[in-house]
Amino acid sequence: MTHNELIQQIRTKKTFLCIGLDPDLKKIPEHLLQTEDPIFEFNKAIIDATHSHCVAYKPNTAFYEAYGIKGWISLEKTIQYLNINYPNHFTIADAKRGDIGNTSAMYAKAFLETLNFDSITVAPYMGSDSVKPFLSLPNKWVIVLGLTSNEGAFDFQFLNTGNKKLFEEVISTSATWGNENNMMYVVGATKAESLKEIRKIIPNHFLLVPGVGAQGGSLEEVCEYGMNENIGLLINSSRGIIYASSKDDFAQVSQLEASKIHESMKKYC
Repeated sequence: MTHNELIQQIRTKKTFLCIGLDPDLKKIPEHLLQTEDPIFEFNKAIIDATHSHCVAYKPNTAFYEAYGIKGWISLEKTIQYLNINYPNHFTIADAKRGDIGNTSAMYAKAFLETLNFDSITVAPYMGSDSVKPFLSLPNKWVIVLGLTSNEGAFDFQFLNTGNKKLFEEVISTSATWGNENNMMYVVGATKAESLKEIRKIIPNHFLLVPGVGAQGGSLEEVCEYGMNENIGLLINSSRGIIYASSKDDFAQVSQLEASKIHESMKKYC
């Protein structure tokens, strides 16, 4: 999906919601555990119920890898289901990969070619040669970890490197490796006050923003400080939507929660 196509989807649907597909067998409704593939059945029901309220889906690969080969099969079935039935939705492999160049090239092949995701999250700690292999594929995206929403972000990301904080250095340097048509940045909603400074560095890039909802981030603050003229945001919600109910009505309740966020986003679109 191209930059302009993503913007068009946001404008048309009047939402910039991304739904995280993080299935946990301990949390999904019990009746699904009797099916052949509980994870896929859970994801399928969530997708069918919420697709009209979002523009993106983000499976976190850890929630699939944890179950070995069965989990990988569930992930493959999930992305195939999305690509076939809802091709206008942007897909994110939340894998947080990043390694030396030839290894990164294989990660890129795995997620962007074999599984055919639109994008993948990447950790930039090892530098340009660990990120650039992900940028070699047309109409695919790298989503670089810029400023995260967890408490441990303060361990390193806010360290001063002279005139800049480390996260600002990471963003400004890595932005030269690609452009707004193939790079996005993860910026946690709980760090909304930093979005103003980040927008000075990358005014036109999309930002993937986790942390709204269960982690306490504010949609209003994120939009105030992070939105640009083309919206430029994908706001992710995972637990608040997919685990809104653990009963047989889980899909309907997830649809209701997604619709609430959608409704609150309309005024910004």
